[in-house]
Amino acid sequence: MPVPTDICLHRQSRLLELTFDDGFRCQLPCEYLRVYSPSAEVRGHGPGQEVLQTGKEDVAIDDIKPVGNYAVKLVFDDGHDSGLYDWDYLYSLGQNQQANWENYLQRLAAAGVERKA
Repeated sequence: MPVPTDICLHRQSRLLELTFDDGFRCQLPCEYLRVYSPSAEVRGHGPGQEVLQTGKEDVAIDDIKPVGNYAVKLVFDDGHDSGLYDWDYLYSLGQNQQANWENYLQRLAAAGVERKA
């Protein structure tokens, strides 16, 4: 399991930059992290129970709280603070960012929701 060696929140650009011990680096937008939160509120309690998150274009991270040696809890300025982002999940979000984002945009379109630029 890759482990982050550096986690840096860029507040102005609303990006969470992660560097992992295998050399992989990624910059994950706060909006992306919010709409792919691992919380039950977003993912549901099983397949098909996911809740499409909308209106999160301007969301920011207020705080990053370490959870043991395996995860962080992200506190968003919209009040969302549930769900633990473990190292595997953050790594996966970075590795699959483009495909995940395209999937999110397709789900918005299918729901008839326009994302503001």
